[in-house]
Amino acid sequence: MADTSIARDQLKSIVERIERLEEEKKGIADDIRDVYAEAKGNGYDVKTLRKVVSLRKKDNNEREEEEAMLSLYLHALGMAPEFEPQDSQD
Repeated sequence: MADTSIARDQLKSIVERIERLEEEKKGIADDIRDVYAEAKGNGYDVKTLRKVVSLRKKDNNEREEEEAMLSLYLHALGMAPEFEPQDSQD
């Protein structure tokens, strides 16, 4: 009987901790949304800011590999601008 009481108390504790963390997560998400709204109010493009934040989370090698693959795919689909070497005026 004591084992079920302990298990119930432990389960209740776990659920309550999860609920508190979910509430904190919601608060943080609200704060992030407010910062993006502030940025937008100051003339920044929110979509671009989100991309910059995402890119900063990655290391240089991962980011470079992603950019190379994107470039490859865009070229394959004819969506990338053609490279035109500039005339050098030596």
